[in-house]
Amino acid sequence: MPALPHLTTDQVAAFVELSRLGQIRAAADTLGITEQGVRNRLIALESQLGVELYRKRRGPRRATVLTPQGHRFVPHALAFLERAHELCRACNLDTGSQEVHVVASQYLTRYVMIDVLKAFRTAEPGIHVRVSTMSEAEVALAVAGDPEVGFGLAALYEAAPELVYHELFAMTWSLVTPPRHPLTRAAPAALSVVADHPLIVYERGSTGRQHVLDAFTERDLTPRIALETTSTETVVSMVEAGLGVAIVPLMPTGAVTRGRRVAVRPLVEPIRPIHSGILLRRGDRPAGPVARLIDFTRERFAPVDPPASRSSSSTANAPPHSSSTRRS
Repeated sequence: MPALPHLTTDQVAAFVELSRLGQIRAAADTLGITEQGVRNRLIALESQLGVELYRKRRGPRRATVLTPQGHRFVPHALAFLERAHELCRACNLDTGSQEVHVVASQYLTRYVMIDVLKAFRTAEPGIHVRVSTMSEAEVALAVAGDPEVGFGLAALYEAAPELVYHELFAMTWSLVTPPRHPLTRAAPAALSVVADHPLIVYERGSTGRQHVLDAFTERDLTPRIALETTSTETVVSMVEAGLGVAIVPLMPTGAVTRGRRVAVRPLVEPIRPIHSGILLRRGDRPAGPVARLIDFTRERFAPVDPPASRSSSSTANAPPHSSSTRRS
């Protein structure tokens, strides 16, 4: 019997989305990966099949990006994915349901997981994902103590020996004020000046709160804490209402403050970046739906984990911002 080509569902799914949408960029947005990630999957697929499936050179606009061989492959690709889903469903009769329980912080649920899950549903429609939002400290406790939790998504302030951490990205901090606030005239703003104004901070147990308060403490400053709340969205709403100013981590996309009546300013003194990543129980080997969602989530971000971070060493897997400093 001749050897079969080594095809993967990721490769075939990339081709199906390209055939459906007609653009690499649109396929990448739908799949939740980079354009280069789509190209890599398509190149690997063509290499295994030994045919050219889509046109790569720019030229006159065509009705379709697919080659004749690509058109012939479309129905077979759709059948391949359907059979793959059937195989998974058949296996689940013995291995359990296609469900993943994720616990995540408010910030990462709002600004990361929603976009990830939107794309993941297209790629893996048979997998049901349940997301519970909580504070970072609660995320760590849930991952460590609840075997039903597949993984966590959070920014940990301190390393936890029972957990393994894989970083996704890091964010720097910005000052958010009402539009005509006096601090908008000073860019960037100094923490010594910010300390004189009512400050809105995150609730106790939040990594974000500790990073901000540590920055003031290191400079022998005592901020005027006016309000405490849970989510970044609520913090920004409070600033918008004129209840104070806030120091928050902002996504590079601008999603946190887009369309809000607030001003954003840099800070003179750097505040330790807040690192966010995936938390797993030490010794766990994710498989099936959990592994697929983890891999899918990590593909959306630049690879920042060095190989050593996947070892069982507690040092290698500690969050880069771990500290022995007390928590309030």
